[in-house]
Formats: sequence, C-alpha cells, structure tokens
Amino acid sequence: MAYLRGLGVYLPTPRMHSGEIAAASGLPEWVVREKLGIHQKPIPGPEDHPARMGGWAARAALEEAGLEGAALDVVISITDEHKDYPVWCSAPLIAQMVGARRAWAFDLNQKCASFISALAVAEGLLASQPSLQHILIAGGYRNGDLIDYTDPAVRFMYDLAAGGGAAVMAREGPGFKLLATRLKTDPSLAASVRVPVGGTVEPLTPANVERYKLRVAEPELMKARLEQVSLPGFLEVIQGALGQAGYTAADLDYLALLHMKPSAHQAVLAGLGLSEERAIYLSDYGHLGQLDPILSLRLAVDAGRLGPGSLVALAAAGVGYHWGAAVLRVEGEKWS
Repeated sequence: MAYLRGLGVYLPTPRMHSGEIAAASGLPEWVVREKLGIHQKPIPGPEDHPARMGGWAARAALEEAGLEGAALDVVISITDEHKDYPVWCSAPLIAQMVGARRAWAFDLNQKCASFISALAVAEGLLASQPSLQHILIAGGYRNGDLIDYTDPAVRFMYDLAAGGGAAVMAREGPGFKLLATRLKTDPSLAASVRVPVGGTVEPLTPANVERYKLRVAEPELMKARLEQVSLPGFLEVIQGALGQAGYTAADLDYLALLHMKPSAHQAVLAGLGLSEERAIYLSDYGHLGQLDPILSLRLAVDAGRLGPGSLVALAAAGVGYHWGAAVLRVEGEKWS
C-alpha cells in the first residue's frame, strides 16, 4: 500500500505577465493569453534556487502529513537538471533542509513526467522493503531561465515557470491511496529538445555560452511526430492506469493535468469524455514542469473539490518523450 499523506507547494513572489511575454516574443498579447494559455507565471527571485524551493515545499508537505523530517526513510528529489549547481545531486540538500537525518536520498529525472515516475518508484520501494514507512518526493523547477523568447521553435515552452513541489508517501493512510501508475516513452524524440552546449558533445566555452538555452533540434519533425503521438500518448497512460485500477474515465472526479496550450488541454478532456469542470487549467501558473500535478492537486484540495471516495488521475508528459499517469482515491476525511 502507498498513500499520499501530505502536499506542499512553493511559488516565488515575482510574476511574469502575458504582456511581458508578448513584448519579449513579438506575439500579440491575445495569442499569449488565448492560444498559449498563459495569463501570468511565477518567476524566481534572487534566492529561489531549484533544490531549495523543493526543500521549502517539502517542509509544507511534512507539516500537512503531521510528520517530522526524522521520520523519513527515503528522500527522492525530482529537481530538474537545471538546478543550483551543475553535476550535483540535489536530494541530500533537501534531506538536510527537512532534518531527514537517517534517510537515504537520490535524484530521479524523467523531465516533466518525473513526479509520476517517482510515485511508481516510491510504491515499489514500499512494496519491496517492509521496513520503509515514509518517503518524501520533492523538487524544484526553474527551466524558464533557459527560454529564448525570440525563438519561435520553443514557443510551446514560453510557459516555463519556477517553483517547488513535494509529496509525502506513506505505507498507511489516510490520504490519497495510490491505485495504479502507467508510463510510456517514445524514443524517436530522444534528442528533440535539449540545451545544445555545456555537455560533452559541445563543452561550454566563452564563445558559445550565449547558446546555453533550450532549443528544438528539428522543429518540423518534432511537430509532425507530436501531432501523431501526443494525444494518443496521454489517453493511453490515463486509460491504462484507470483500467489497471478497475475504473474508467467516467468514474473520475478530477484530472490533475499539466499546463499545455488550451486546445491540447481540451483535447485530452474530450478524449476522456470529461467536462472542463473535472480539471483546473493553470493559466495563472504556467508550467512548473514535473510539479504541475502536485500544484493541480493542491488547488483542487484547497477549492474543496475532493472528498472521501473521490477518484483522481494525475497526468503529465515530458520531452524525450515521456508520458505518465497515476490514479489515486481519497480514503478518510483528511482531504474533505
């Protein structure tokens, strides 16, 4: 058994609004708001480093779970590769920040699908190691630093924002009982989105440092491929996880979906036969990468949308290209 017992979200105070994105990109503001679905997004302040934002979110998740850091057995960091320091493991810092003195810690990265993958790993750890009781999943995100708003090929990433998110997983409830996860990868897009310099292929030098931005290697190829596989990928993992748990989309009370353009968001809901009231569109938050499902679930809880017995699905996708979904059910009065 695995239960999500506590959620934590940290959002920096500064905001970048649609008008600023429009001015930086040359797009009309109505396109930013209506076509890209971005009204505003959090951006980092001077102290908002990814692992630290993950640590701050983790403290909130532990408080909600009613646990001290010393109770944690494992800390999994889902902080993305663009973090406080290069070539560095962020999980030990998060463990240090929450006082998880006896936990072992490691980093996990599957881009924006990392949280779903971490849920699957946490479930496996609890199932295979009876001595484990509490696992923290936490991380920070600020890949918005890597966006060149003058590059139309990365327009789909203009929503990249900054923040931290965390979830406490436990062997015992009450909380969100994890019923199933489903993951999928399309390796044909393995090198489609990356920072082209700073790795071993082309080491960082004073001459190429200005190219240290996220780029799309073959924009037309990626666009054509995603038109074929993006929506089917989402539907496959969501419906697959639901089926594994013994449910169908008609049983869902809430879908925590990552931020994407409104037409794509609506297509996923339509493909599942869900009304827009079964999700929250993140137009005021942008895209926090792998943390979007945590944020969406937090918003649903705070809005009073969930109660005992509520069935929830989380869904995400990440460049590489990965899709992931998890199905959970509220057990107990904790989230009512």
